[in-house]
Amino acid sequence: MVAGRPTVVIVDDSDQLRRLVTSRLERSGLFDVVGEGRDGTEAIGLAYQHQPDLVLLDTSMPAMDGLEALPGILEVSPGSRVVMYTGFEEPSLAEVARELGAADFIAKSHPIERIPERLAEVVGVPARPRTPPLAAVTPRTERNEQDQQILADHLGRFRDIFDVAAIGMATLTLNGTVVRANRALASLFLAQPHELVGVDYGRLTSGRGAQFDEALESIKRGEDSFAFEHQVAGYSTPQIARATLAPVHDSEGVPLFAFLQVQDITAQRAAEDRFRRSEERFRLLVSAVQEYAIFMLDTEGRVISWNAGAQRIKGYRAEEIVGKHFRVFYPEQQQRIRHPEDELRIALQRGSYAEEGWRIRKDGGRFWASVVITAVFDDAGKHVGFAKVTRDQTERRLAEEGRERVLEQQLRLLAVTGHELGTPTAVIDATVESVLGDDQLSEKERTRLLTEVRTSTRRLQNLSSDLLTASRIDAGSLTLRPSPTTLASVLHGAADRARIAAPAADVRVSGDLDADLTVDPVRIGQAVDNLIGNALRHGRPPVLVEGRIAPADPDRVIIKVSDSGPGVDQEIRDRLFDRFVAGTRAGGAGLGLYVVQEVSRLHGGEARYEPPAEEHPGGFVLEIPRHAQSESS
Repeated sequence: MVAGRPTVVIVDDSDQLRRLVTSRLERSGLFDVVGEGRDGTEAIGLAYQHQPDLVLLDTSMPAMDGLEALPGILEVSPGSRVVMYTGFEEPSLAEVARELGAADFIAKSHPIERIPERLAEVVGVPARPRTPPLAAVTPRTERNEQDQQILADHLGRFRDIFDVAAIGMATLTLNGTVVRANRALASLFLAQPHELVGVDYGRLTSGRGAQFDEALESIKRGEDSFAFEHQVAGYSTPQIARATLAPVHDSEGVPLFAFLQVQDITAQRAAEDRFRRSEERFRLLVSAVQEYAIFMLDTEGRVISWNAGAQRIKGYRAEEIVGKHFRVFYPEQQQRIRHPEDELRIALQRGSYAEEGWRIRKDGGRFWASVVITAVFDDAGKHVGFAKVTRDQTERRLAEEGRERVLEQQLRLLAVTGHELGTPTAVIDATVESVLGDDQLSEKERTRLLTEVRTSTRRLQNLSSDLLTASRIDAGSLTLRPSPTTLASVLHGAADRARIAAPAADVRVSGDLDADLTVDPVRIGQAVDNLIGNALRHGRPPVLVEGRIAPADPDRVIIKVSDSGPGVDQEIRDRLFDRFVAGTRAGGAGLGLYVVQEVSRLHGGEARYEPPAEEHPGGFVLEIPRHAQSESS
């Protein structure tokens, strides 16, 4: 028992509460209040200075909380009785406080008018009997009791929710000591709720204590909340928790304690990590793709990403094109009519847009592009840009055009062949019918008719030969069979065949006829036949067939077939040696000169047309080596 009135030091960070308690203790006449403090560090200093009989100590205070200060107070003032005075009504907290040396544990919900009696019991001072005034039992007192009961009910429901919540929750002192924890938080740390009470939460953050202290300081400064992530120890695989601290204030806005929410986000982080890795793999895949230009546009059509395929196809490096509008890939005509912008508009309306068309490379060259543009939206449905995939389809386009040309040529061939076959077969049919049906024909008339049959037959043979040769050239199967011969044999043979087909033909041969050759006599003969036939059909007699050893190169021979006509029309001179190109005056299959050109190339030479000049008639020139090597086209 203490002689005289016990001395008391009151420590609480609430000035209002300190004044209220001090007033109550002094009015009771039981105690002398010798000091007041705001945090644990001041409590230790006051205890050392005054050596009080009693220290009334708050739990949650800035700088140093009550549980941290309790051992220090007893160290500097062993005779003092320390009573914890706290807003946390937690049995586990009371047990921790008593283990640290507290003499009693009083909740701030305890009626303040009874605090003197409670403290008197702690120090062994007889309490004066309380004689409540008559007004104590009044409707107002009953109403206060009813209000207190309602408050207690609400507090009870809150505690029930707190305890069964699926997310980890705790109340902490402003220095981070756990004063109450729910089952979810304890389960996360593989503990029981009471085992966490009195523990500095910073010790549970696996090395993130500094960040936890920063969070405490931020809410003391007035911030609404502070969140950070930390690992949870004790698991075979890393577990990640997200901790959010928020202050709880008194009526004057002063922080009383901290409220902590802790959520296990291990699965969420694992899913995000998988998604991140997936995105990174996709990004690497897109970056590595060479066959497709895959890039992003912003909502206005400016390039914001670029892959290796885009650089290969379009020729721009990323630093050259990012930030520029994608209209630079389009021909000027399409830019003028705002076709690129129309593509984006349609893609936004329909979700995507696809087309094929010509595009422009950095170097100005064209390529045939297959394009797909897709509108891109974020998770909230906001339009964020466009994804554009382009593939260079030039080879396919050229192949299609080639097939179209082949089909067109085949149709042309059928039409021309039908036409070219029609005339000679009609002549042959009519002539045979005349010869067989008219016994009165004279010998001269019979001979004339049979000559026409021979001419038509020869025409059919030439057509057949040119068709077969052209098909072999296209198939790459035309083979030369060179053999020794002379220029005279080649030229006179062709002239003779022309005279047989057309006895009235005026064909004259001249030149270095004794020159020896090693050529394919059949193919060269066919080429000269076509040149003579071309002159007879389209030109005017006489037809001059001249063979000379090239003046500049004695190992080459020049064969020229000319006539006295006006020459080839200017409009078709550039296409003379193409397939199915024929003069307009006398028709023809349009294969003869094509065969001439290809046969001359197979022999290592060339064919060309020389238009008429002053004293020189126009004609076709076949220039080849005198001695060809055997090869196939």
